[in-house]
Amino acid sequence: MWGFAWTLRRSLRRARRMRRCCFVSVLNWLYPPRPDEGAGRCSSGGRYRYYREMREKTEYLPGFAIPGTIVLVAAAALLVAFAPEISIAPVGPGGAFLLAWIALHVAWALSLLPPAMRGRPVRETLAYQGPVAEGLFFLGAFLFLFAYIFALNANMDYVQRFIESGGNLQLALDTRTERLIATARFAPLLVLDLGFWILSARYRGVPAGERSRRGDLRRLSPALVILAVALSVLAQPSTLRLEGIPILGWVALVPLFVVLRLQVEAGRIGRTIWYGVLYGVLFTLVGNFWLGTFNLVSLQAVGVIFLGFYALFMPIAAGALYAVRDSPLRPLVLPLAWTSWELARSSGFLGYPWLLVAHSQYRILPLIQIAEIGGVWLVSFVVLLVNSLLAEALLEGSLRRRWVPIAAVLGMAFGTGFVLQAIPVNSRDVVRLALIQQNSDPRKHEYPRTLDSLRELTDASLAYEPDMVVWSETAFVPNIRRWSEEDPRRYSLARLVREFLAYLDTVDTWLITGNDDYSRVLGEDGEELERHNYNAAVLFDPDGERRETYHKVKLVPFTEYFPYERQLPWIHAMLLDFDVAFWTPGAERTVFEHARFRFSTPICFEDVFPREVRAFAREGMEVVVNLTNDYWSLQEVAAQQHFVAALFRTVELRRPMVRSTASGVTSHIDAHGRIIATVPQYSEQYLIADVEVPDGTRITLYERWGDWFPWLTGVVLVLLVLGTTGMRRYAGPDRKRLSGGD
Repeated sequence: MWGFAWTLRRSLRRARRMRRCCFVSVLNWLYPPRPDEGAGRCSSGGRYRYYREMREKTEYLPGFAIPGTIVLVAAAALLVAFAPEISIAPVGPGGAFLLAWIALHVAWALSLLPPAMRGRPVRETLAYQGPVAEGLFFLGAFLFLFAYIFALNANMDYVQRFIESGGNLQLALDTRTERLIATARFAPLLVLDLGFWILSARYRGVPAGERSRRGDLRRLSPALVILAVALSVLAQPSTLRLEGIPILGWVALVPLFVVLRLQVEAGRIGRTIWYGVLYGVLFTLVGNFWLGTFNLVSLQAVGVIFLGFYALFMPIAAGALYAVRDSPLRPLVLPLAWTSWELARSSGFLGYPWLLVAHSQYRILPLIQIAEIGGVWLVSFVVLLVNSLLAEALLEGSLRRRWVPIAAVLGMAFGTGFVLQAIPVNSRDVVRLALIQQNSDPRKHEYPRTLDSLRELTDASLAYEPDMVVWSETAFVPNIRRWSEEDPRRYSLARLVREFLAYLDTVDTWLITGNDDYSRVLGEDGEELERHNYNAAVLFDPDGERRETYHKVKLVPFTEYFPYERQLPWIHAMLLDFDVAFWTPGAERTVFEHARFRFSTPICFEDVFPREVRAFAREGMEVVVNLTNDYWSLQEVAAQQHFVAALFRTVELRRPMVRSTASGVTSHIDAHGRIIATVPQYSEQYLIADVEVPDGTRITLYERWGDWFPWLTGVVLVLLVLGTTGMRRYAGPDRKRLSGGD
């Protein structure tokens, strides 16, 4: 036994000696010993000890190792993406962004050549490359994330038809293959950037005596931002939990607020802006991933728009936070700024009020009742304020002292909500509506099959004797006005319209459907000068007569509407290349007159805009009847997010809402925001909704004053910044005078 142990020990020593000799041989080949090293260092043991010392100083690597590695990996990525004989697949129009990202790596490598030529140690070089590696990594991650999401289009048959017809797009035949291609193109440089970023953080280090809790948190800023993105996405309806996780909304922004506060304390305003923009772009892409299949340009447009939004918002927020950095009122800064900014990003041509902070709380009925006072913005402010107070408590280590203001905020919000919820909304009548969900995609051009499905579901719902049947947005696609004037013997769409009109004579109740519409501008001789196409809702009475038509006012930017053709013709041409069809916005907000109630039909995402639906209410609307088609997303989460955003209109205006959709979420919501009924998504269903028509005696503060609250938060923020800055300016001379008198 002892002999075996002695033999094993001897073998291990011999193996260790051989490994050392091999290592020294490789080092001698790479780095011939200098004359001043001495004979002792040229021996096996001395040479090994010498290189071990050099390794500790990281001088054993050649000075060109870092730029050389970057150039080699960039060249490999360039060949994989663009070389005709090596490239794994043709690169589409987005290849310019990939090429620019690779070029930035080459520029980075060139910038490292001068210090390498001066003999700067590798460890010292890497220690200061963290910000560059971090920036390139997240830029690449943004591009990769977009490519990975956009790959969903490869499974869409209409996209493949567009490619086959010569469309300006390159995609694989299926999503899995396209995602593997995207991974192969981006992974090498992403791994390189991440590796250099980690090495930079390790080599720079912090002496043990200078370690602090705040410093450790500051160094974890990127990880905290990613954590904030993950929590924010999970708080909202997501693929992991369709209903969302409301409790996460109260802590989701704590990591981000901690990062922003720490960076401001360190005087790093640029880093503050960077991390805020990083959060915004990542949250937008991950939270709105389903936009990849809405239109061939929708995901790009939203990504660029929100990059601009956050790039404008974060300097203002960072400046305000810096100005109030020493004030006990600093927890108010980010909630005030964020609330005003939510209104700003929801307004104008580029407005997109999706995934607001308040939306995560849509199931907390007592809380959302305060939307009657200040709109959805007031709910957002309450959640933001709790996040800010928790971040302050985390930084100061004083949660026990901070629970009082947190409890006060929650108590006031929920207490007010309970009171408002207890006040009934008086009704003057109850109408029965049949909401039809035919589960079809208008882009597939299966118009006869869709009409058959609509008729079958409608016939089944008529057994309940509804006062009106509601079909979804573009449920019946052929333009009724146009094709009813054409010869059905020549045109199949004219025959289909005649069939639809004949069916209306058998329904014997009111029916409203989404449809295309148009108007013409005629010359003096009757010739057509212009034609305006509209996304419309058309109401038919029980006799099958067309009564009223609403033209959608708020169109989706870039994918339904682009008003800057003359100013930006190249963008307009690019949109047309990507098969975008434009509508003309409607001129007025129609309030339909049913025999028993008045209603309006905000179409599709119009119902997520508080200002737009409020305008209908001011015109006399009693019930919100939304017509939507979210089939194109092929994701239940898209329709759920839409449904959640629309729900807040019921509380803001104390009007009930019904939603008739192509594939979901077809639903009935009462005037308190209660979800009365829904039907499963992506299924052929109908829903019978008995809707209470309010008597109009309860007019909310939001209906009267509109978006007053986010404007107020903006004014308060300005006063807070000016007041704090002024106090600091005048306190300085006073302190000097007092100290001089001593």
